[in-house]
Amino acid sequence: MKNHRLFLILSFVLVVFHVHADDLDDFIRSQMQKRRIPGLSLAIIQDGRILKAQAYGFIDKDNKVPVTTSTLFQAGSVSKSVAAMGALYLVEHRKLLLDEDVNVKLKSWKVPDNEFTNDKKVTLRGILSHTAGLTVHGFPGYPVGAKIPSVVQILDGTAPANTPPVRVDFVPGSRWRYSGGGYTVMQQLMVDVTGADFPEFMKDNVLSPLGMENSTYQQPLPPELAKLTATGHYNNRRLVDGRWHIYPEMAAAGLWTTPSDLARFAISIQNAYAGKPGSALSRSMARQMLTDQKNRDGLGVFLQGDSATLRFGHNGRDEGFDALLTASVDKGQGVVIMINANDNSHMMGRIVDFIADYYQWDGFPVKTKPVAVDVDSQTLKAFEGRYELFNNRMVTFEAENQRLFTLEDGFVDEEFVPVAKNKFTSTDRSVSVTFNSDINGNVTGFTLEDNDQGYQRKVSRIGPLANAHKTNADPDPSRTPKILAALQAMVKGGEVLEEASGLTLGAKRDFAGGMREPETLKSLTFIHSENVAGRGIQRHGSEVSEIVTYQLKSNQPDTYILVHLTSDGLVTDCDLVEK
Repeated sequence: MKNHRLFLILSFVLVVFHVHADDLDDFIRSQMQKRRIPGLSLAIIQDGRILKAQAYGFIDKDNKVPVTTSTLFQAGSVSKSVAAMGALYLVEHRKLLLDEDVNVKLKSWKVPDNEFTNDKKVTLRGILSHTAGLTVHGFPGYPVGAKIPSVVQILDGTAPANTPPVRVDFVPGSRWRYSGGGYTVMQQLMVDVTGADFPEFMKDNVLSPLGMENSTYQQPLPPELAKLTATGHYNNRRLVDGRWHIYPEMAAAGLWTTPSDLARFAISIQNAYAGKPGSALSRSMARQMLTDQKNRDGLGVFLQGDSATLRFGHNGRDEGFDALLTASVDKGQGVVIMINANDNSHMMGRIVDFIADYYQWDGFPVKTKPVAVDVDSQTLKAFEGRYELFNNRMVTFEAENQRLFTLEDGFVDEEFVPVAKNKFTSTDRSVSVTFNSDINGNVTGFTLEDNDQGYQRKVSRIGPLANAHKTNADPDPSRTPKILAALQAMVKGGEVLEEASGLTLGAKRDFAGGMREPETLKSLTFIHSENVAGRGIQRHGSEVSEIVTYQLKSNQPDTYILVHLTSDGLVTDCDLVEK
């Protein structure tokens, strides 16, 4: 009888878990369908072990070959966290020092000294925590078949490198700024002190010891591993030519891996922090790695939560791939998600929150459903449009069914419920927006409140949705041919861009490699113009005074382009949009 009762209890537990597991799977599939994500793979850590490893969807949008838990994805900047462990391993073995001038050990290349390095030098600690003053935020990689530069060519920005030189442009240690260029300096430093190829060193001292057998920094991939990969998709779900890009900037962006392998990496940090075996690092080094250096940045990982709910992790993006890793420091919990698409939505965050809610993890926001008030459709429509969330990062609102929805990459993302006539609260996060108007009643922006992070700030309006206006007469038709010529030069890049007129110096610098889209740019039809002078919008180092919306005749039908102009009419940026 006792055994029968135990069997019933166990059966009930298994049924409940199965129902919830199905709920999780259903939620993930619904999110993928909503965002048209071809494939997703994840691993969930509970009690210091991998509790669930699951794959969803297909390796590309043809929907023929399913993703498996062994399918390889590009980790993007999560590569930095794993590479950081390799650098800290060398510190532990006294090959490197955290606070030594990196030029002492660099042999193949040196960080050029300048006025910023007179008193403070670039150090490994500064590189790992993005406080070294080094330039170059990230890397686009190189198409399959393109000529691949050496690391030294990348660091000096010489052909065939497609990014500017990595240099110091503020005093090391004085502030924080994300720098993939810094991690490329670190890659060369590690090669110089070990005499080993970077992929070989990382395999021997980090990947293999941690059981990350499906991971490699080899760039390009050998043919036998290339067969095991997912195919990358851009944010419009177009395939990446050649399936993916090649990243000689291996430490910054070059890791091919699986969520289960990244989960093993996270567990090794948790074990080291607790003084348990199973890591490439000692307890003291793991604790340094998870100590805030500046701006909630440790040594190779970012930190979240307070002392009782501390988590570490990193996000990643390569051309066609996004990744997310987050794990508790001392609770044995965590999740890794990898997708074969660039997706600018909150989808992966929603999945993490769903998992945290199911397993009742501490340190994640508790959601309460906002109570909606009635807002008339005319008022709601006035809030539609685009806003400059961060520098060069727009958020788009569309009104529907008494709600505002954000659009990301042309797909519906986040729902905002009206809680007052001009205030809306997200159903996903503890975030609210309160719209602001000028004396004429025109919406000029909104105030963003994040209750979890405890801050608020002003966000400026860029303009209405492009498809909300029909073709209009351009108040200054003479400028359109000049703007078209400037945009065509931005598409081509190189010498054509250097010699072009009508562009800011920042645009010429940052679009030197050309624009991936649109591939062709034939004509512009004026739609709308918005005076944004004084709203604090900056693009590529210049203040934006006017944003002109055109319908675009190109290789992509029904596309609009927002052209950002300075007060003297120079083009400093552009954005392709679908609405």
